[in-house]
Amino acid sequence: MANLTTNPSFYLRHEFAIRRFHSLIGIVPLGLYMVIHLTTNASLMNSPESFQRAVYMIHSAGMALPLIEWGGIFLPLLFHGILGIWIAKNAKLNTGHYRFTGNRRYAWQRYTGIVALVYLFFHILHLHGWFHFGPYLEVIRPLQFAAFKPYNAASTLVESMNQWGGFVWPAFYLVGVMCCVYHLANGLWTAGITWGLWITPAAQNRASKVSVVFGVILSVIALSAWWAAVAPSSEDAIRYREIENRMYEANLESGVILDTPEKRYEEATTEASVTPETASPTADADSSDSDPLQ
Repeated sequence: MANLTTNPSFYLRHEFAIRRFHSLIGIVPLGLYMVIHLTTNASLMNSPESFQRAVYMIHSAGMALPLIEWGGIFLPLLFHGILGIWIAKNAKLNTGHYRFTGNRRYAWQRYTGIVALVYLFFHILHLHGWFHFGPYLEVIRPLQFAAFKPYNAASTLVESMNQWGGFVWPAFYLVGVMCCVYHLANGLWTAGITWGLWITPAAQNRASKVSVVFGVILSVIALSAWWAAVAPSSEDAIRYREIENRMYEANLESGVILDTPEKRYEEATTEASVTPETASPTADADSSDSDPLQ
């Protein structure tokens, strides 16, 4: 006990500030980004064109996008997640003795936080890949990670959900995204207590109702985004890609996007696809006069 008072750890010396910073970044930028991200993905319910336009807008940041991703999303996520695990590990849950609603919410905030962190780690690995450099991508892409191509957004998203039998990733995403929704919605309520925004029982009751309404609305958006990704078939993905390729040509010509081949889907080529006709000089000459989109 003497050691705790005479030589406290860095965390204990700055616990007040650290806990509030942990709470703050859970709302901004992480919570705000999650709302925007789910809403963007839910736009696929409308059409692949709507989704692709939204992705183009995000990637219009160009060279600044990795800085935005790491500074505004990945590093805050790692800090919030790692500190959250430490807090959960040292939390004293008493739901077995006191079955109050607040106690259960406290426990579920910890449980869903851990599940959400595991989910987000694999979600980013699955679609984004975490890092974008050659040797690393050569290792993870054969494992069907880093599967999302921003300039073929809808088609590669749908195809990535159909990997591993077409049921592993949809189930994983459903559980993960709903844990994220609960963690954020309930986190709004706990953040208000941490920051002293609602102290009295009446204020906490009102804040609880607001959090529930927010959670229900965000759940609808999240389930729409999930369904838009898992419901289309492989044939739908092919149709989406045709739309995306036409949009790419138009947006490239108008200067909306840059010519970035690594952000596009590349058809796998095999020796069987090269026929004597296509390999002949005559065929090359004929093809050069044809429409490149055909």
